[in-house]
Amino acid sequence: MHMDYGWGMGFGWIFMIALWALVILGVIYLIKVIAGGSKISKSDDSAIDILKKRYAKGEISKEEFEARKKDIL
Repeated sequence: MHMDYGWGMGFGWIFMIALWALVILGVIYLIKVIAGGSKISKSDDSAIDILKKRYAKGEISKEEFEARKKDIL
């Protein structure tokens, strides 16, 4: 008995390749998310730069800025 499955069986290998490609891309994405989430943010700002930014934002007064600047330097 001969069964004709039509186009579906002829192109089944394309769907299998697409499935494996999606699985591999998903694994790569998960690795990037996990690795990226564990990074510690590094700040290249020095203490004086941070102090200047806080003063510019108005978080500290001029007197406090000068006192802390004196401590740092």
